[in-house]
Amino acid sequence: MIVLFLLSSWIVDGVVSQLHYSVPEEQDHGTFVGNIAEDLGLDITKLSSRRFQTVPSSRNPYLEVNLENGGLFVNEKIDREQICKQSATCLVHMEVFLENPLELFRVEIEIMDINDNPPSFPETDITIEITESATPGTRFPVESAFDPDVGTNALRTYEMTTNNYFYLDVQTQGDGTKFAELVLEKSLDREQQAVHRYVLTAVDGGLPQRTGTALLVVKVLDSNDNVPAFDQSVYTVNLPENSPVGTLVIQLNATDMDEGQNGEIVYSFSSHNSQRVRELFNIDARTGRVEVIGEVDYEESNSYQLYVQGKDLGPNAVPAHCKVLVKLIDVNDNTPEIIFSTVTESVSEQAAPGTVIALLSVTDRDSGENGQTHCEIVGDVPFKLKTSFKNYYTIVTDGLLDRENADSYTITVVAKDKGIPSLATSKSIKVQLSDENDNAPRFMQSIYDVYVTENNVPGAYIYAVSAVDPDIGQNAHISYSILECVIQGMPVFTYVSINSENGYLYALRSFDYEQLKDFSFMVQAKDSGTPELSSNATVNVVIVDQNDNPPSVIAPLGKKWHSKGTFAQICRTWVLGNPHCGYGCG
Repeated sequence: MIVLFLLSSWIVDGVVSQLHYSVPEEQDHGTFVGNIAEDLGLDITKLSSRRFQTVPSSRNPYLEVNLENGGLFVNEKIDREQICKQSATCLVHMEVFLENPLELFRVEIEIMDINDNPPSFPETDITIEITESATPGTRFPVESAFDPDVGTNALRTYEMTTNNYFYLDVQTQGDGTKFAELVLEKSLDREQQAVHRYVLTAVDGGLPQRTGTALLVVKVLDSNDNVPAFDQSVYTVNLPENSPVGTLVIQLNATDMDEGQNGEIVYSFSSHNSQRVRELFNIDARTGRVEVIGEVDYEESNSYQLYVQGKDLGPNAVPAHCKVLVKLIDVNDNTPEIIFSTVTESVSEQAAPGTVIALLSVTDRDSGENGQTHCEIVGDVPFKLKTSFKNYYTIVTDGLLDRENADSYTITVVAKDKGIPSLATSKSIKVQLSDENDNAPRFMQSIYDVYVTENNVPGAYIYAVSAVDPDIGQNAHISYSILECVIQGMPVFTYVSINSENGYLYALRSFDYEQLKDFSFMVQAKDSGTPELSSNATVNVVIVDQNDNPPSVIAPLGKKWHSKGTFAQICRTWVLGNPHCGYGCG
């Protein structure tokens, strides 16, 4: 049965709370788990256009997502015991996201245990030696069975063949695991029966139940008067994690009232200590010194239970037992880890303040203040961090952007924990600003004065205007044109032309100073952006005179000229009326 829980459904700055599914282990390839898109209320028809996809860092081989319809399926059979060992909860996480707008969703899949493993004993025959002098009520630890399943499918109890001498007392350890002790009910007599044989059965709690069996052999030995005794039945020790090999955990001491070998005690771990305990701790058989031999890590387990027995060297020795509870003290030995889920590599320079640029999460495997983190952006950049969901953050724009001032930014995020001393890590991303057409071309001058000598050749180059645009690409591609106007009743385009690519101006006719001394028109520079932006400038064309007209007599004076003035006066008058007259006259 597949179960879905929608824990919450609000979106906070690009991050959405997670979906929770449950799927039993050992399901076949293609087993349907759930539809992420439907359960989140997404429009399935828009998954492709919004680039629905899984975050690469969260992918796993066990599950696959159909990116076309949002379906979640089993990709390969999942062995819960392989990926989660005996953890009470087995979770597989993945993250999916969409663009336009940028949204991230966490999907949590709980792998449910099925009763696919029977309990089993490490040996098919288990032998316990008991002196005939042992009194009723004496307890003897029995080799534990192991069941890799968890919860109700885990090992639940032990049973043994009904008899008159012993019964089983099943006890629960601090971590929930079961172990059995053989309790003597009736005194033994070696001379009557030296060996007792029973069937020991381990039973799990699954439906149907699975069992494992072993042959329990009890050998009856001749007596040894006194049993060793520990100072306490339970010892509690606080040990810092990462303690080096050889660190003393505890010095145990047991006493035996007997003398000689009957009072000499040998220490050892009881049979039902886990393999991991034996990898991390050692006890000196002669001194009872317990020390570290492996790497003790708080993040792996915050406590360990060590079961110790002390046994004298006399014949028919009866062991004494105690428990050492080792509590690890967390130290700040893990730096925070920054994981970017999604990053927008390019953002428009006109992006509004608060636009989401990236999504990230920060984790720290330590506990308490050692695992509490503070995250910030360093440097003077127009971006800021916003807390979104649990340990998730979004990087958003903080203020206006201008590509013409800076075309890219390197954003460095630093995460620090609150341990002493504090540990920190940093991670950087680079964001490129895309250009928007927010700058109009600008002429180098607002007014151009152009001097053209009359009688020029039609088509002659007369000047070049120039404009600049700080944008890039098409937004900065400038074309030049002349704005329509009329000069002496004729369109300006019959007088001059302009090269649209470089702004070169050309005379389309031969100018005559005597007919046109000057004229003005407007030129325009326009970019190719959307929308197009432009600016104008004024061009004043001044025709420069040439001495291309000879002097001419206005009218014959005849004999009456003497009566109207001197020759010099008449010449001066003509000169003043003839602009082409040189200074040689008059």
